[in-house]
Amino acid sequence: MRLWTDPHQARTARGERHPVYDFLFDYYSFRPAWLRRWHPGPDLVLAGEEARRFLQWPEYRETADGVHLDLAVLPSQRKEFVIWLHELLRAMETRPAFFACHGMHEWAMLYRQTPDEIRHNAWPLRFSPADLARIVEASPLRCTHFDAFRFFTAPARPLNKLQPARDTAPHHEQRGCLHANMDLYKWAYKLAPFTPSELIADCFELARDIREVDMRASPHDFSRIGFAPIPVETAEGRAEYERQQRSFASRGEPLRARLLAFCTRLLAGNEAA
Repeated sequence: MRLWTDPHQARTARGERHPVYDFLFDYYSFRPAWLRRWHPGPDLVLAGEEARRFLQWPEYRETADGVHLDLAVLPSQRKEFVIWLHELLRAMETRPAFFACHGMHEWAMLYRQTPDEIRHNAWPLRFSPADLARIVEASPLRCTHFDAFRFFTAPARPLNKLQPARDTAPHHEQRGCLHANMDLYKWAYKLAPFTPSELIADCFELARDIREVDMRASPHDFSRIGFAPIPVETAEGRAEYERQQRSFASRGEPLRARLLAFCTRLLAGNEAA
């Protein structure tokens, strides 16, 4: 994990902001120190004196066999979340993936904004505001992810084919969406310290790779820091974006299966306790 957390913390110490990677530590609120902290998950028992340091967390118990996570202490509120997440992940398994959004959510977040309102306004746009608006209006908006849609500008929201809301989000979430695959990381860390840290790390790695493509497909130009644009305003760029989408969806499948199995394990262990 330090391959990812050390550069971030070094930049933070220098007071530097990174327009691509900071999102992984700001929007996703799991601290770098927590990412570096290993937890075994519910199916390992830790032996030896060193194992006793895990008793500083209330989710651990010591028995004659050693130190292990106690699933009986899963609070009712977190159990309700596990049930909700289990249902969401199962629904996503059966729902067809959609690959025709062309990454236009980042464009819709800037649609009809003034220069002062634009996020990352220290970085140049590849188009004038008028040309950006023209591209958005010529490109059907098909965003299925509420946590992207809610950042659309007010003029952009009516242009979207769907109008996802917080309470209807599970009905729209689908495996082709870059942000839905990024959120596997969020779901994994929300169940810490019960989640095996290897699962959190694998989901973080996928989220980091997706974030790079997400920003490369945006209207901003981050080429100065090594992120060549994916020009989704062209047919070639849209084809490249879809290729990346399909690759990320394939990489997300085993992670989603592991997360679903982990939710099943948590619920079964809590009931048995």
